[in-house]
Amino acid sequence: MKKIASSILSLLGWKCLPTPQEQPKHSIICVAPHTSNLDFIIGKLYYLTQGKPHSFLMKKSWFFFPLGYLLKAIGGIPVNRDKKGDMVTRLADYINSQEEAHVAITPEGTRSYRKEWKSGFYRIALAAGIDIELAVIDYKRKEVGIFEVFTPTGNLDKDIAYIRSRFSKEQAKYPEKYHEYTQEA
Repeated sequence: MKKIASSILSLLGWKCLPTPQEQPKHSIICVAPHTSNLDFIIGKLYYLTQGKPHSFLMKKSWFFFPLGYLLKAIGGIPVNRDKKGDMVTRLADYINSQEEAHVAITPEGTRSYRKEWKSGFYRIALAAGIDIELAVIDYKRKEVGIFEVFTPTGNLDKDIAYIRSRFSKEQAKYPEKYHEYTQEA
């Protein structure tokens, strides 16, 4: 499957970024910017080239019959965004119960323009005691991959500001849908 996914990406003109030397066994994969449904396809192909077990969060409304069965079979985890609960704890426990687990999350939580990021990806990593892998789908350069491994410090605001600073709206399929982080004066 790795070779097939790699071939498809190549045929589409995409290049995989070099994998960071530090390869955690468990991680949250923070994928940004997220402005198109095509992000899912390119991202999924990239993860298949890596040959590591991976899952992804997706809003529950996508998990209807028969699509829901397919999404779950390829690693989809449905999220009910209207229901507040213990998703952070449940995901942290799930990740730590696996020999190896990587869960991709788009911190904007939507393909639409959104000024602030949701903090769930960070809170899950912190609760599980795991790293956050920063992944980009860069449409300008046609590059996809994990470019940095970040260890959360516990300072949510400072850490998320740093993580956001590592992404640019020029990387997005639709730059006008991505709010680029700028350091407050």
